[in-house]
Amino acid sequence: MRISLIGPGDIDYHFNELLKMPQNKLASHTLNITKALLPYEIVLLPDRGLPFEIAKRYKQMKGKKVIGTVPKQDTTFGISHLKSYIDSGIFNEIIDTEHWYKQDAVITLCGDITLVLGYTLGSMEELTFGFYLYKLFKGYKPELNVVKDKVCKDAIVGQTIPFTVLIYKPFVKGKLSSEIEEYIKKSGGQIFYIKNPKELREKLSELKG
Repeated sequence: MRISLIGPGDIDYHFNELLKMPQNKLASHTLNITKALLPYEIVLLPDRGLPFEIAKRYKQMKGKKVIGTVPKQDTTFGISHLKSYIDSGIFNEIIDTEHWYKQDAVITLCGDITLVLGYTLGSMEELTFGFYLYKLFKGYKPELNVVKDKVCKDAIVGQTIPFTVLIYKPFVKGKLSSEIEEYIKKSGGQIFYIKNPKELREKLSELKG
């Protein structure tokens, strides 16, 4: 089973300024989240932020596999700012998502489950865009003949379980809007709010079956 990690790039702003979370509390959560992820593959954008910090620790703790999604062919923004992360030795495999607009659309599709580590402009775009495409894959817009492999040949979402999002409650201030929740459910997806690392371990084990 593979888990997509999305969340804040600016760790200091999100946890210190927005959530007022003490550093030792963040460190404890991060360590125990990492331990819960060790039996599973993880996929993330190789860039600054909490997903990368978790990936570093996951690699040190001999986690199963780290996959990066990188828009290698992008000419609008480029990827020079990702080079040090890509070359860090953390990633076992790199998926080419072609360009940044597609990167944001497909990162969640490259996992069975998406773990939300905080609400940011980027993570909400990735989450909602992923579910919009998932809806198209399932034929909810029949006038469009959307073939998953043409959108992203590395997409695995929905192959073994419905597209599932786990929202880590200590890292957010509240639930998603009820409208977004209903649209996710309408698309065939499912949402779980996770209270702590123990519950994360249990939910992942349950979903793996």
